[in-house]
Amino acid sequence: MAVTKGDIASELLGFAVFSGLDPASVSQLAAAVTRRTWPSGGTIFQRGDTETHLLALVDGRVRLSLGTPQGKELVLRHLGPGEILGEMALLDGRPRSADATAVGQVTALVLHSDRFHRIAGENPAIPLAFARYLCGLLRDTNAQMESIALYEMPARLVRFVLYTLRQVHGENLPDQATLKLGFSQSELASIVGATRPKVNRALQDIMATGALRRDGDALVCNTPALLDLVAEYDDLG
Repeated sequence: MAVTKGDIASELLGFAVFSGLDPASVSQLAAAVTRRTWPSGGTIFQRGDTETHLLALVDGRVRLSLGTPQGKELVLRHLGPGEILGEMALLDGRPRSADATAVGQVTALVLHSDRFHRIAGENPAIPLAFARYLCGLLRDTNAQMESIALYEMPARLVRFVLYTLRQVHGENLPDQATLKLGFSQSELASIVGATRPKVNRALQDIMATGALRRDGDALVCNTPALLDLVAEYDDLG
């Protein structure tokens, strides 16, 4: 079945950056985007690339990372459906600042910068929506830096899990909220600024409280209130 512009407009409303826009603005953007798919492990873009389009993730997960000439990799973030990437290059026209790799097959809506700037020039609500969205990202980054700098490993890991769960389920988490990791424990360690053994040990300590349990490759939050409590403790011993 062919995807209509109405279908794309409905999908765009599922993204935080577009959700507050009026129907006419969303329709303008829907007419400007294209849909593209990448295979698992595919390179979506690399640091230094000069393409400046934005991607709105419809399906699959993307790993954002930085690599060194020695082959080391720092995982910055994992993104999933409902999130966007490439917004900085879209807005300032500068080269990509990180590598983006498909974790599993990825489908995204692609918005090229020339189309975006033409529409944004005619509709000031759109750049304002992006400004609000970027402010939210900055607040999230500040919170992540606080977690790494001020909290010990168990609380740091729980705060990451809570943040990611709320990205999926909303602010008020249901009991038995599930988080499919979609990445390795080594990548998780890189995200929270620790080694894999420390993450494994912290995860075991957290599960011992009953706040989390494993279900295959997913983490299940048994009791959100307990997980919130664990997030404020530096020592679970």
